[in-house]
Amino acid sequence: MRVLLGVTGGVAAYKVAIVLRRLKEDGHTVRVVPTRAALEFVGRATWEALSGQPATSETFDNVPAVEHVRLGQQADVVLVAPATADFIAQVAHGEARDLLGNALLATRAPVMLAPAMHTEMWEKPSTQANVATLRARGIHVLDPAVGRLTGPDSGPGRLPEPEAIVAELYAVADGAVGAGRMRPVDREPGGGWGDLTGVRIVISAGGTREPLDAVRYLGNRSSGHQGFALAEAARERGALVTVVAANVSLPLSEGVARVDVETSAELAEAVRGAAAGADVVIMAAAVADFRPAEASASKIKKDGTGSLTLTLVETEDILRSLVEEGTPGRTVVGFAAETGDDAASALEHAQAKARRKGADLLVFNPVGAGRGFGDVPNEVTMLDAGGEVRGTAAGTKLAVAHAVLDAIVAVRA
Repeated sequence: MRVLLGVTGGVAAYKVAIVLRRLKEDGHTVRVVPTRAALEFVGRATWEALSGQPATSETFDNVPAVEHVRLGQQADVVLVAPATADFIAQVAHGEARDLLGNALLATRAPVMLAPAMHTEMWEKPSTQANVATLRARGIHVLDPAVGRLTGPDSGPGRLPEPEAIVAELYAVADGAVGAGRMRPVDREPGGGWGDLTGVRIVISAGGTREPLDAVRYLGNRSSGHQGFALAEAARERGALVTVVAANVSLPLSEGVARVDVETSAELAEAVRGAAAGADVVIMAAAVADFRPAEASASKIKKDGTGSLTLTLVETEDILRSLVEEGTPGRTVVGFAAETGDDAASALEHAQAKARRKGADLLVFNPVGAGRGFGDVPNEVTMLDAGGEVRGTAAGTKLAVAHAVLDAIVAVRA
């Protein structure tokens, strides 16, 4: 189960570290999103050490991954503890002041708030009205415990004990609020966030260029957006990522190794070197099938004949080479951008390619007429080595990237 754990600015934040440890012990993936105020009580290092995940706070942290939306979208359940009176008011009014507020607006998962504040704050009519509003909207708001508060104060407003919070959270996640059950929930493969922690992944991206003369080359329209989205998604899920980028001008986040190449031969050499010891190799780059037999050292000029004849030779089939190496434990994934013709449909061509290549997965996407290339929505079908359909995905390049990684996790399970 993927738990999004929000922590707001209250002294009771120290007790939430115990909640986090319990959830991790039960086998769940937990992503902590502390507010700025929360970090005044428990530091970022503590949340990251206990969760094994980044503990980001700001809306503009890791913009390429669109975290302010993705965190909410991918959560199976959301817990905010402690939830201060200010944060409860923020949620009741639909505000998004920070990363946590944005994530709550973006989620469709069950949400539970565990309030903690002084008695006067809890009993204030405005707070009670906000709590009633949230409960009416289907958000589960715990009643605070009664007991010792900060300083000499005592009364209702104390954060419930960690065991009680975890028990109620499991009930909320099961759709059985109030049942009082407490049990771990098994995490399914492809759960996102930390399900690729420590996995070494090599990704090729972009399109190769084969020199024709001093100024011209044979190339293709691949921009590298899909390959780079795969790299960002894999990094966020804990993988150790190396990207072999063929003529890509896009940036990559810190923590992703990058090797820049130009030609198919350079890409083959770089992938082969990076793949030594890799657990997964994803060939998302558009590699030229042919290159000029000879490249002119100077610019080829018109000679008045009205035509130019080029002799082309085949390039190495890098994907097939990786499959034939048969490295034990390594998952090999290919990409196939196809169009239909008189002989077969685009999917039929992709299925034939899957059978020829023999990769663990072949990700097929139809291209042409504004489809597939560049920063545009993508649509893919995932095929196994026999050409059978194993899944589909459509949406942004990042959404498709996560779907492909989910399929890879399932293959490796």
